[in-house]
Formats: sequence, structure tokens, C-alpha cells
Amino acid sequence: MPSLSKNSSIEDYQRFVKDVYGLPNDRHFGMWDMMSNVERFTMRALKGIRKQDNEKTKTNLLIATSWFMSTMNRLHINVEDAVWRHFPLVCSYCESSPCKCASQKDVPRRLLESQPTAKPSSINEFQKMFDQIYPHGSRTIEHAGVHLAEELGELSEALLAYEGRHDDNDFHAIELEAADFFSCIAGVFNSLEISMSAELARRFENNCHVCRHAPCTCSFSSIVEFKS
Repeated sequence: MPSLSKNSSIEDYQRFVKDVYGLPNDRHFGMWDMMSNVERFTMRALKGIRKQDNEKTKTNLLIATSWFMSTMNRLHINVEDAVWRHFPLVCSYCESSPCKCASQKDVPRRLLESQPTAKPSSINEFQKMFDQIYPHGSRTIEHAGVHLAEELGELSEALLAYEGRHDDNDFHAIELEAADFFSCIAGVFNSLEISMSAELARRFENNCHVCRHAPCTCSFSSIVEFKS
């Protein structure tokens, strides 16, 4: 039976999403249907930030993240590998931790050399890594939300480019933007001072957070009409 715990890795979480939601997603949703749900619930999370409703922000961002994982599963992109390739303990632009990009304008981005022995082993450790690179105390949650929205747009653009050309470079751009998007999800949870892994384990402790089955048995209409 699929399960999550506060010590789960990103790969564990991605596998959990596949086990619980892979079948209904394959039957009912295309790529852009799933991406529209990433956007739908991310926007609701951002509305929670605007209204200073942390519970609304948290809940909708957890759901958006699971739709994001479903989208990456459809593309066979390993999110943990993508994140580690682009953020090996440092900012992928200035190569520093904490990030120094604010004082180094127009720094070109390049693929960094990862450090296998230092790789975080859990979602919780990745969240802490991102807080070291981008300390939440140095920016507001509104700033973190704007950055999340920016990366969501760039992920959508990368998907659009790939769907139009099916070019390897465009596919690699999706991997890069997926890593950026995940980093911003972690950034919002850091601003909320909430453990992402603990909240995922709590929400999905009994498979699908709505029907409680694996695979999910929620009807198409109930998914489309779901509000949180």
C-alpha cells in the first residue's frame, strides 16, 4: 500500500502520486488538463497569501504540488534528480549559499557539479537546504508567492515549447523549470514556517485525500468541481 511519512524523499512522494493518481489521470486527463490543475490550485494558494489565510495557502499548495508530480510522472521526469542537478546545496546562478544574486546582476546560469555525499535524503532536508540558500527571513511571504507565480509561468512556457517542437533542449528546459518550481514551493512553506513533508504525510495518510482509495476512485466531475 502506498504511504508517505515525514521522512519520505521526493522520489517516495512522486512514486506515491503515481500509485494513487496514475490510473485515473491516464484515463481522464491530458497533459494540459493536469497542468491547468497545477495552475488552478497554485493560484488558490496565492489567493491565500493575499488574504493572509495560511491554512488556505498550505492546503491548496499541497494539492498543486501533487498535480505537479502527476505532470512530471506523465513526462517521466524524476523531480528529485532535477532538483539536485540544479541546486547542489547552492543557488544555481551565483553558486552561493546563501544566494548572492541580489548583488550580482545578470549572472548566467549553468549546470553545477553536484555533491553526491551531501545530497539531502528527504523532502524535509531539501526544504531545509532551500532555506539555507534562500533564507525565508530575508524576504516576505508575498515575495515568495510572486516568485512561485513567476516560475509557474516559466514551467508552462517550457511545456508549451516542448509540446510544439518535441525538441530535446525544450525537454531539458522543462526539467530546469520543474526544479525551479519545486524550489519555490519549498520557499513558500519556509515562509509559512511549516514542514512540507509533515503536511503531505498528514493530508495523504490514507491514500487519496478525498476518497481515501489507492488508486483514487474520485469521479471526473468531483475532481473538476473540487474546492478547498
